[in-house]
Amino acid sequence: MYKPYIKPVSQASPDVKTKEPGISRLVYFVCRVLGRLYLYVILGITRIVLRKGEHLFKAYQRALEGKSRCIIAFRHPNGGEAQLLMYFILFKLRALARRAKVKFCRKPYVSFVYGYEVARWGGALARWIMPNLNAMPVHHAKMDAAGMNRIFKAIENGPYPLAIAPEGQVSYTTESVPRLEQGAVRIGFQAAERLAQSGRDIPVEIIPVSIHFRYGKMGEWSLKRLLKKIEKYTGLYPQNGSLGLTERFTRTRGYILAQNEKRYGLTAKGDFNERVDALIETALTRAEQILGNGKRGNEMVERIYHIRQICWDRMIIPGNHTLDHLTPLERSSADLLAGEAWYASRHMELVDFVWYFRVPVPGENDPLYVKLEYAQNLWDFANRTMGGAYVNRVLNVHPKRLLIQAAPVINLSERLKDYKENKKEAIARTMDDMKTAFLNCISEAAEYQI
Repeated sequence: MYKPYIKPVSQASPDVKTKEPGISRLVYFVCRVLGRLYLYVILGITRIVLRKGEHLFKAYQRALEGKSRCIIAFRHPNGGEAQLLMYFILFKLRALARRAKVKFCRKPYVSFVYGYEVARWGGALARWIMPNLNAMPVHHAKMDAAGMNRIFKAIENGPYPLAIAPEGQVSYTTESVPRLEQGAVRIGFQAAERLAQSGRDIPVEIIPVSIHFRYGKMGEWSLKRLLKKIEKYTGLYPQNGSLGLTERFTRTRGYILAQNEKRYGLTAKGDFNERVDALIETALTRAEQILGNGKRGNEMVERIYHIRQICWDRMIIPGNHTLDHLTPLERSSADLLAGEAWYASRHMELVDFVWYFRVPVPGENDPLYVKLEYAQNLWDFANRTMGGAYVNRVLNVHPKRLLIQAAPVINLSERLKDYKENKKEAIARTMDDMKTAFLNCISEAAEYQI
């Protein structure tokens, strides 16, 4: 009997409860005890290597001594980077610093910034752990004075670093930097300006950090298994093993794209990227039409954030921890809006992924980690086409090794004069420098074998 891949939402839900961010000794202890188990059993990570660690050690040391304020700008291509960095900083960083003869505090710490919607789809465990480890929620698409005040206080009061993903969301590609948002740099400049205005001569520094996975012989088996799964869902089985990996990638990608074009009534015109551009515009417009709120902004990501905000606010009604006060008529109306929002979000989730999927198909001689990442994204393309979202994407490859690559700090306080004279240009130059730092991390990581 046929079963839908994803079960639609048909009822509105009350808002989830999360406590004010803070540090809980109990949660810290539980994460310390179970973190290693989660890392090795659930994520399959057998080894963690830190490269150019001196940049991270020295930035951390300056922050702990009150000589600076630190923002860790970490890349976010896979989705689990925050958990990995949290575990690494809490339970591994001090030992590595000691080996490098850098004196550290007994319990190094870091506060992460995350999108408010994570607490809604992340489940009860995430809602328990994140605020108790001082992770701070923030909205992307509407004013959030409370969230921003928390962030500024965390930077200005120190001493522990604040961790922000400047990509704004999962970017699905480790080997390139498709886009960066200005949020981390803007926050850093504003914090530096506020510190200077208060008479505190404390520099604000950003340290870029990039995260990479590497695989052993089992990775080859995982690649074959994953590609077979994609071909099962598309019905494109190779005959007698006659097709190479690149050709199998190409034809399944083309089939999935064609299914989406059929869904939206599009005619295939141009190369893959041109066809994806047409798909993106059509899917976003369809979501906006369902919601009845019209187009908001011209940038693709701005429109995605706006749609996402409306959808979550209709499926999980903010500020209402119970819906018992609604009359039957009001509740039924809310349920209909929630159902429409779920279907609108399917179009948005497709765009959220496919915009980043405009990368070359790997060649037969490309590194295994490049092929595996592409296969995982190819599966996600099928997943979004079937109505899935990021939460349905996760396909962990076991075992794997984790490479954390740090870059030299970017001192925002040294650029504060330029920022006051021309904010736009100062931010743009800093964004260019950050992107260059990430690209250098990618190049250096590619040359290192673990």
